[in-house]
Amino acid sequence: MNTCIEILLIEDDQDDVQLLEESLILGGFSFNMAVIGDGADALDYFKKDNSIPHIIILDFNLPKVHGKEILKEYSKSKYADIPLIVLTTSSAKEDIDFAYKNGAVKYMIKPNTREGLTEVAQAVAQTATNSIKI
Repeated sequence: MNTCIEILLIEDDQDDVQLLEESLILGGFSFNMAVIGDGADALDYFKKDNSIPHIIILDFNLPKVHGKEILKEYSKSKYADIPLIVLTTSSAKEDIDFAYKNGAVKYMIKPNTREGLTEVAQAVAQTATNSIKI
């Protein structure tokens, strides 16, 4: 499948944004990625009539509003049917449980190796591709 994946990334760290982009490019995936850099803007996004991405990627550690609050709003929004992956630094069981309880389809800890980034890119592409209606 050569479909262009529409990604909404909610992430404030520009280095992490760039690493994910590079990993997707190196993986040969075709994508467009919109980036929201803080929690307040993400909450606004879920309350408005925006284009619908194929996948949402959410960091928990965001300025203004924590990712858990965003996840709660997401789960009540019209976007709740869009697969959401939490990609964050926390490995705490309570964060993982919270994510799944509130609609995340996958919880991934931010990798610090090239191989780990490749796994993230593959998971994003696979999850998004599975959600695309043909």
